[in-house]
Amino acid sequence: MSELAKTFRDDRYEGACDQAIAMCDGNLRSTIKALIMVNEYLEIELGELQRSPSNRRASGSARRLSSRRHLFRGGA
Repeated sequence: MSELAKTFRDDRYEGACDQAIAMCDGNLRSTIKALIMVNEYLEIELGELQRSPSNRRASGSARRLSSRRHLFRGGA
């Protein structure tokens, strides 16, 4: 990873940390608790999306397209 990319990433994360801490009035324990709660919520949302019928249909469509990809590459 280039130094510029690493610096940008680090700066972005530093800013996000500062913002999260500020939103919790500087209380680090509250900040950590809030981040854990958000992470749990996102894990539940992801699980629900992965189990949704529309996701299964999309996955099936992707498999069908993948199995026919030779048709788009000139018949290999």
